[in-house]
Amino acid sequence: MSSQITVAKVNEVYLKITAEADIRAELSDYFSFEVPGYRFTPQYRNRVWDGKIRLYSYATGQMYVGLYPYLIDWCKKKNVEIVEYNEILAKRTPIAADSRELQEMFELSITPRDYQVDAFKFAVENDRGLILSPTASGKSLIIYMLVRHYLHTINNNILIIVPTTSLVEQLYKDFKDYGFNSEQEVHRIYYGYDLNTNKRVIISTWQSLYKLPKSFFADFGAVIGDEAHLFKAVSLTKIMTKLVDCKYRIGLTGTLDDSKTHKLVLQGLFGHVNKVTSTKALIDKKQLADLKILCLVLSYPEKEARDLKNCKYHEELEYLVSSDSRNKYIRNLALALQGNTLCLFQLVEKHGKILYDMIKNKADKERNVFFVYGGVDTDVREQVRAITEKSDNAIIVASYGTFSTGINIRNLHNIIFASPSKSRIRNLQSIGRGLRLKDNKQIATLYDIADDLTYKEKKNYTLTHFQERINIYNEEQFNYEIHNVSLKDNGRNKA
Repeated sequence: MSSQITVAKVNEVYLKITAEADIRAELSDYFSFEVPGYRFTPQYRNRVWDGKIRLYSYATGQMYVGLYPYLIDWCKKKNVEIVEYNEILAKRTPIAADSRELQEMFELSITPRDYQVDAFKFAVENDRGLILSPTASGKSLIIYMLVRHYLHTINNNILIIVPTTSLVEQLYKDFKDYGFNSEQEVHRIYYGYDLNTNKRVIISTWQSLYKLPKSFFADFGAVIGDEAHLFKAVSLTKIMTKLVDCKYRIGLTGTLDDSKTHKLVLQGLFGHVNKVTSTKALIDKKQLADLKILCLVLSYPEKEARDLKNCKYHEELEYLVSSDSRNKYIRNLALALQGNTLCLFQLVEKHGKILYDMIKNKADKERNVFFVYGGVDTDVREQVRAITEKSDNAIIVASYGTFSTGINIRNLHNIIFASPSKSRIRNLQSIGRGLRLKDNKQIATLYDIADDLTYKEKKNYTLTHFQERINIYNEEQFNYEIHNVSLKDNGRNKA
């Protein structure tokens, strides 16, 4: 005779599973995962955390609603019968509308592409889910169609959560471009804006919301999380778990990392993943600019490599960002490129400011050179974006945090990775900045700066990070070339 568990939907966030103690113990173990890099965290080193995330609570019997399909699979394998006290995941009637019908229905100024229609249908038919659509594929139009749909089908308010103030403003503007009256229908929340409004559509940064009381979220019937890959963060999880009565939950992202924990947290908060298209497919259809990747591997004098062979990662990074010859190489590359160029860095004072000054001081006086980082006001960032859209030779020196995610610059021709990174999400998001089409722009070029400080058989940290980026390029079927560049004089801190 098979074992039995009962499952009840507590609210739109949690299920409660009632089962014998041995089954609860098995479930707790099955839904526990080690967090990548946990050994390096202070909590683990101080022995206050074992490095695991537990998505099922043995004590309370609760787990995220979005993980219900995984519970079903586990029960099938273990020959455990599920008794439902109430409907857990509703399945809607399939929608038959095509792109033209949706364009007319929502009075759109443009015609949705097939994959945008598929994403919209998936969201509406499932109530919750995680839409995986690559950067530059037009996720804002998907969001807009969902907003228009929910405005007519539910009585509650609609919350759209984005990671930056720039994205609040961009989405607000995109809605206007699609034909919406944003001034009358949309309220923005971030620093300087009032929390109170009678408008039904709210676009906010998560930073403005996560400390608010549970009562603030009571009136929302639909939540849409843009750049949902960031929602694994504790602060964003707090927001999603306060939306206890919010039935419709849609996340959109261009990238997911390979961590099982990451994917399951997101699916628990939103729902199962639906990949609607890929960057390669959109490039092949000429819906995104063709991508060319030039990997420039900088090699350093043997003495420098020998001196750094036993250094820690942060010491290697300090060396690279203060390398005069490396910074000059990046400066000269940025100035030599034709078209608008985005140069991305990681450390503001130690690298970004230095690169900006070097580029600005040697650029022609009439050439626009901008410096963008977290301390630059949202209005200024929007001005930079608008000026670059109308320019043909601007240079933006920007931090990854401000311009790697979500910023829409269609007239961008070149991207330089000036700081090494192994993050799949950061790299793919950054690449997406250059893939939007505009006018006669047909190709975008990424210049991936890598650093070879190999001494004998010992490879340096950032070279292994470069190899991980190559793995990403291969997985995504991107075309790339590798060129070796010798830096003979690697002086540091020179005038």
